[in-house]
Amino acid sequence: METKKIFHAPVIHEELNSLKAGDTVYLRGSIITARDAAHKRIYQLLQEGKPLPIELKDQVIYYAGPCPARPGLIIGSCGPTTSSRMDVYTPLLLEHGLKAMIGKGPRSARVIESMVKYGAVYLAAVGGAGALIASCIKKVEVVAFEDLGPEAIYRMEVEDMPLLVAIDARGNNLYEIGPRQFARI
Repeated sequence: METKKIFHAPVIHEELNSLKAGDTVYLRGSIITARDAAHKRIYQLLQEGKPLPIELKDQVIYYAGPCPARPGLIIGSCGPTTSSRMDVYTPLLLEHGLKAMIGKGPRSARVIESMVKYGAVYLAAVGGAGALIASCIKKVEVVAFEDLGPEAIYRMEVEDMPLLVAIDARGNNLYEIGPRQFARI
């Protein structure tokens, strides 16, 4: 039986370098969320040489906008959004130290090239599993761009968030490998 593979945030480089496309990992630690509007603001700040409201070095960004919490809960459903919408911004964030991204769907060749150059990974969360993912979130707070509502940047403490390594730091891409493997069956 395979040992449960734990991945920590902020990123521990030895863990990141050991990941292979297709691995199942359980994320523990502190991550941030950022969707389209927050990415645009971060990108603009970086372009202008202004300070960021968050640290990018060794950070994990989850492409999600959490739903409001029902009474008694800390967060509502928190499923992934389509990652390709962030592709225009991602290479610059990787250049500034971002090490892991969580979302759904494939990434552009330009993003994958930047991931290999800067040693980053892309983790896939299951779309439609927002309630399951929310159960892994133990603490949440808005840390930047509060005016964006659900698209604000949130810091979340997560425990055993189930993810799949979709693209590893060497550029191995499950979105290409998987279909080829099934075509041989």
